[in-house]
Amino acid sequence: MTQFAKIIVDVPTMQTDQPYTYSIPELLTHQIEIGMRVVVPFGNGKRLVQGFVIEIIDNNQFDGDVKAIQSVVDLKPVVNTELLDLSAWIANETFSFRITALQMVLPSVMRATYKKRIQLIDEIDESLQDKLFQGNDSIEFDSEHMDAELMKELLQLTKAGKAELIYEVGNKAKFKMQLSIQPELGFEAYEDIKNGLRKNAKQQHLLVNYLQSLTENENNLIPQKQVVKEIGITTATITSGVKNGWLKKIETEVYRDPYKDTVIESTGMQKLTPDQDIAVTAVDEAIKNEINKTFLLQGVTGSGKTEVYLQTIAKALELGKTALMLVPEIALTPQMVKRVKSRFGDLVAVLHSGLSDGERYDEWRRIERKEAQVVVGARSAVFAPLDNIGIIIVDEEHESSYKQEETPRYHARDIVLWRSQRHHCPVILGSATPSLESRARAQKGVYEWLQLPQRINGQPMPEVTLVDMREEMKNTGESNFSEPLRNEITKRLEKKEQTVLMLNRRGFSSFVMCRDCGFVLPCPNCDTSLTLHMDTHTMKCHYCGHEEGIPKICPNCHSRKIRYYGTGTQKVEEELKTLYPEARILRMDVDTTRKKGAHEKILAKFGAKEADILLGTQMIAKGLDFPDVTLVGVLNADTALSLPDFRSSERTFQLLTQVSGRAGRADKEGQVVVQTFNPDHYAIQYAKHHDYESFYRKEMAVRHMENYPPYYYTIQLTASYTDEAGAAKKMLEAVQFLKPALSDKAIILGPTPKSIMRVNNRFYYQVVIKYKSEEQLKERLRELMTKSQAEVRKGLRLTIDSEPVNFI
Repeated sequence: MTQFAKIIVDVPTMQTDQPYTYSIPELLTHQIEIGMRVVVPFGNGKRLVQGFVIEIIDNNQFDGDVKAIQSVVDLKPVVNTELLDLSAWIANETFSFRITALQMVLPSVMRATYKKRIQLIDEIDESLQDKLFQGNDSIEFDSEHMDAELMKELLQLTKAGKAELIYEVGNKAKFKMQLSIQPELGFEAYEDIKNGLRKNAKQQHLLVNYLQSLTENENNLIPQKQVVKEIGITTATITSGVKNGWLKKIETEVYRDPYKDTVIESTGMQKLTPDQDIAVTAVDEAIKNEINKTFLLQGVTGSGKTEVYLQTIAKALELGKTALMLVPEIALTPQMVKRVKSRFGDLVAVLHSGLSDGERYDEWRRIERKEAQVVVGARSAVFAPLDNIGIIIVDEEHESSYKQEETPRYHARDIVLWRSQRHHCPVILGSATPSLESRARAQKGVYEWLQLPQRINGQPMPEVTLVDMREEMKNTGESNFSEPLRNEITKRLEKKEQTVLMLNRRGFSSFVMCRDCGFVLPCPNCDTSLTLHMDTHTMKCHYCGHEEGIPKICPNCHSRKIRYYGTGTQKVEEELKTLYPEARILRMDVDTTRKKGAHEKILAKFGAKEADILLGTQMIAKGLDFPDVTLVGVLNADTALSLPDFRSSERTFQLLTQVSGRAGRADKEGQVVVQTFNPDHYAIQYAKHHDYESFYRKEMAVRHMENYPPYYYTIQLTASYTDEAGAAKKMLEAVQFLKPALSDKAIILGPTPKSIMRVNNRFYYQVVIKYKSEEQLKERLRELMTKSQAEVRKGLRLTIDSEPVNFI
């Protein structure tokens, strides 16, 4: 009986959630499983695409010809039943297509790659074949880099029916293989060989002795490189040994271990404070009884939230379960990974974008093969293929980096709650400054609220000094450092203590402006100015990547009075070196952490006291724990306050509270200096006093008055097009399409241009819908999404973002 498979295909220009039915070839009958990837013909049959098998049926009522599956990409399912179901849920909740969700749950290295080739299908003149195909029957079709004349001749051959375009589907995932050796004989046989060797055959004696020693080991498959290094012989000697029948060479798969060169000392459980003990007991009870309860663990910075995480993970492992722990960004991963690995060793797998593709692929396979029981990683680790999860932890749960900014626009917290229901396990959402949404749910009893109000070292929270930069600028001019901050840095250098300085910007300065005509050097592709980068001596756009030289003359009025304005980490570093020539300074921002492992190296140097000052952007504000840091300086506290976003006050409060918490985490008293032009703003005042509860009450009143989350749900629609009129027209059409499905209680803001309307020569318009309960809205939005597919080929892009983290 012929089997059939329902397959979600990967066709970027015509996405659909409608599965296509293909017949399973006789050779593959009962071999193909749900969750495997296959290659199938699509359209006229000449184009091959990849797809995911979501159902297998033994009979099919379809009238007509059914195309057959061409080949399989995997030998076993790469997406388990849970992740298949999760992909359907994500597609529905985030207004995206299921193929996008399916691709997303896999490591990037396992996603499809497509190549195009021009294949000869009829005889052509030999000289022409040599010229166009270098004597072969096919060549790779690279339209971007192909010569126009060559393209013309290939088109003519295709039209004449002598050549055709074919698609090849590939898979980037590759195993890492290594050559190993294994003895072929027994102990006595090697003894006989040694007796027959010449005395001066030193390398052969060394090899036979080594092989003889391996006969006593159960695990006697040893990497060839290790053998060469250990006993000092050549590979030629090993090859000779193979010919003599002494050993055999075997290709073995080896994992790429991102932490193989990192020394991590084992640690044991720490004694808990009474507050920690209450938290651990509550979570352990939920793990033991398999209750999918959500806990909000709110603890001041330095209160020991990590130890609560580690002890609850230990409980899950003790009960034969697995654990998943999310951290918001790579910058936090090195320290957290060391803490977790020091407790659980090789049971821990790590997933984040700082790893190479190969390392991520191998870590993913360790999890999938059940060789790792604890997963630590950034946002995408939420899809780790763990079975029997006992606890899920989201550290710094308030962080906006848990929301994906590309389709599908999911929030990791929502995925965590879905998986918690699936596995009947508890979730810990941990933060010193929880998001207003989570804190409100805790107040309503939706989440169980656990609190750690005291620092674990018994020290008070660091004193925060506000410096009014309006007054300071009159005295210090354009310096980035106020007199109080300079004095405190000097004291720390004298006492051999460390300082952390945070700036909300990277690069050398914000923009270049002509003092004569006011011209600001713009990006040619975006509605934003270019940023000066002194390390590369270029002007760069942080939106599209455009790069050009630094101007010496104004392009507008040709004046030489062109100057740099604003402040960036590079510029601050230069000023620091001038003010403190004796200080050892480390800079940590996007530019200094591009290389693999750069985060870890910078933090390791600072932790080893090889630097006095760590200067960085927001990535240094959270999770870092260094006992000798006694001063934290915030150079520009107001950056986020000026953004046109309803969450700007919340983000400012969270950032200032988090970075303040880096000071005084051990026995030494900490101090914080915050430079601001808005010292009276409530977010800054409450952060000064480490007063989350007062900030929460004030901000909730503001949100209630302005009809924003958590009192209202929000949907953001964005249209982009190659001209402004097209984007604006699409947004107007979208509003008219949605209005009949909305009640008069829904609030529609827009259409309006986005705050940066043009990015990479595309124009962006948006609409924001605020609502409490709109039964027909979700269905209407899905209709709109499906309709917009017809215009993708024309260059129009429509995105729907449920609960966006910003509206900029």
